[in-house]
Amino acid sequence: MAPKRPSGAGAFPKAVDTPAPKSSDPATLYAALDLGTNSCRMLIAQPKGSQFHVVDSFSKSVQLGQGLESSGRLSRASMSRTISAMRICRDKLRRHGVERMRLVATEACRRALNGDNFISQVRRETGLELEIIKPEEEARLAVISCAPLVSTKTEQLLVVDIGGGSTELVWIDLTNVPQRERPRSIMRLHAGFGADPGPFAAAKVVDWISVPLGVATLRDQFADVEDDAARFALMSWFFEENLEAFAPYAAEQAREGFQIVGTSGTVTTVAASFLGLKRYDRTKVDGLRMTSDQIDTVIRDYLSLGPTGRRNDPRIGKDRQALIMSGSAILQALMRLWPTDRLSVADRGLREGLLYAQMSADGVLEDAPY
Repeated sequence: MAPKRPSGAGAFPKAVDTPAPKSSDPATLYAALDLGTNSCRMLIAQPKGSQFHVVDSFSKSVQLGQGLESSGRLSRASMSRTISAMRICRDKLRRHGVERMRLVATEACRRALNGDNFISQVRRETGLELEIIKPEEEARLAVISCAPLVSTKTEQLLVVDIGGGSTELVWIDLTNVPQRERPRSIMRLHAGFGADPGPFAAAKVVDWISVPLGVATLRDQFADVEDDAARFALMSWFFEENLEAFAPYAAEQAREGFQIVGTSGTVTTVAASFLGLKRYDRTKVDGLRMTSDQIDTVIRDYLSLGPTGRRNDPRIGKDRQALIMSGSAILQALMRLWPTDRLSVADRGLREGLLYAQMSADGVLEDAPY
């Protein structure tokens, strides 16, 4: 999967431009690009068994959604930053001769009045065809990226993807799927939440929701609240209020057999802080299980540090420090609402989901247990 990030533990490091071997066969390569509210990230990979091997990658904080909350439009400066990053991605795709790719944009481009114009500008200036995907597809791609982390003992699964501009939650019932098949049944959702699974036992999507609040948009909603602790409490409460339409919200759920998988920069940063990592190490973070108490301890530590302390904390990183409290408010609300005291940390998301979906559709992944 994704290589180690060479920066601090924050989720949005300085531009990561990794060298890659020149011997990869272009015919076996796939690319996935995720342009979000805060970052532009790309993976180039080739199938390897039931997984894939990353050949090259790129990640840069572009803050495309900066100012969107107040103006409703993407600013000229944020579009310029993003196009510069997209040019680097284009050069990598050309260098590797990649032909199979999906390049997607999410909440910032969905919401911006000039989102379509920006997509056209990207095409003119870089030659890349960006596609604005709908919230349901964004949620589905996040879910299938987490398939390898699903326990065979899980009966009820909640996958949470905390983005920059929105947060997707998907509730899945696995009780009718044989235990050994449960991770694989999640992968089969690449064809759609309501797709016919054929002869296989199906993972049932009970409900899903895309809340138009992510780490950037939630932060911007309460930017005028000066007190740090008060702002955090208000953000957590406000996010919870926006979940009332989610069907499993008030359902009685058994603690046993319930699993939450969280995928986002917030979740991985909290995990890195818990582990005390001064340099991010994906191999230690991805798949880590944290208890509610451990998560609360990290968040209380963030609050005690205050804005200045968080800005200087190497576990958080300079780009992430401005967003970590809004992300933590979302995470704390989720852990408060549902009957589990454990969270599975996923350092994976939209890009991995895009790769899995393309490779699964082409039949190049082995259908083997994870």
